[in-house]
Amino acid sequence: MEFNTHSVAYMLFFYQLVSLQTLYLFFFAVFSSKSRLSLNYYNTSCPSFAQIVQTTVTNKQINSPTTAAATLRLFFHDCLVLGADASVLVSSTPFNTAERDADVNLSLPGDGFDVVVRVKTALELACPSVVSCADILAVCARNLVTMMGGPYYDVMLGRKDGRVSKSSLVQGNIPGSSMSVTQLIKLFASKGFTIQEMVALTGAHTIGFSHCKEFSSNIYNYSKSSRSDPSYNPRYADGLRNACADFHKNPTLSVFNDIMTPNKFDNMYYKNLPEGLGLLSSDRALYSDPRTRPYVQTYAANQDVFFDAFKRAMEKLSALDVKTGNEGEIRRRCDEFN
Repeated sequence: MEFNTHSVAYMLFFYQLVSLQTLYLFFFAVFSSKSRLSLNYYNTSCPSFAQIVQTTVTNKQINSPTTAAATLRLFFHDCLVLGADASVLVSSTPFNTAERDADVNLSLPGDGFDVVVRVKTALELACPSVVSCADILAVCARNLVTMMGGPYYDVMLGRKDGRVSKSSLVQGNIPGSSMSVTQLIKLFASKGFTIQEMVALTGAHTIGFSHCKEFSSNIYNYSKSSRSDPSYNPRYADGLRNACADFHKNPTLSVFNDIMTPNKFDNMYYKNLPEGLGLLSSDRALYSDPRTRPYVQTYAANQDVFFDAFKRAMEKLSALDVKTGNEGEIRRRCDEFN
């Protein structure tokens, strides 16, 4: 069989065209598998999604008022390790120690886990194997913030649940109560957050509580010259010592993060800091450090500005390293992989 110049040129062109089409189809398959999140993701597959979540969350918060702070903290701890994929909800097995059993997560309150389980149970009855635990946790956190008086913000939907949960991955990814501002800035920057966003997210401390053991070294025998950290308001330090007097015998003893309006999501957390009423050393450091003080002052002066910054930062956190398409799964139970 003979080929002339035109035949060879045509075959080369055809070969290149087929190769380009194959390459295009390959990339299309890759990117289409990472389906986009959307606000109306469950409108068709689970139209009762929003109502079921709201009803369940409301009942839980009414019966257990600590649920809002517990869920918000749980959501933070989930997102900062492997992204918003509900990996913190997975229980350990004889073959794997999961995130929730890392030292820093042992104090996560049970109400946060419980509200997710309740919502998941109700949704499995209405829409089996449709709604991810990651989406449930994200929406529960948002709804509870709003119930406490905080800002409403959009939560995009369509996350898949992660298939990995290891306690060894937690260390260094969760802010610690004794971290310096430099350490906090570095940690949040590694997740893509600015200093301003970090300070706004820390405003979540306007609700909730901390265990006495997290700050006991700052109120008992702080130094040879001072019983407590001098950055505390002296009367506040006295009150903390009284409240935590038996924490060695009772490690569950805790104190509200915001002593002024502990059950309201507002900007009082920031107003407390200049008065020496920040509970954790990492809280008080935000006011003493010149890199973060301007944001503390801004949010203390204007709650609307804080709310706007908080909701933008939460929308960003909610989309952090999400799994979509084949990157994850829809767990049948939130505490175990399928």
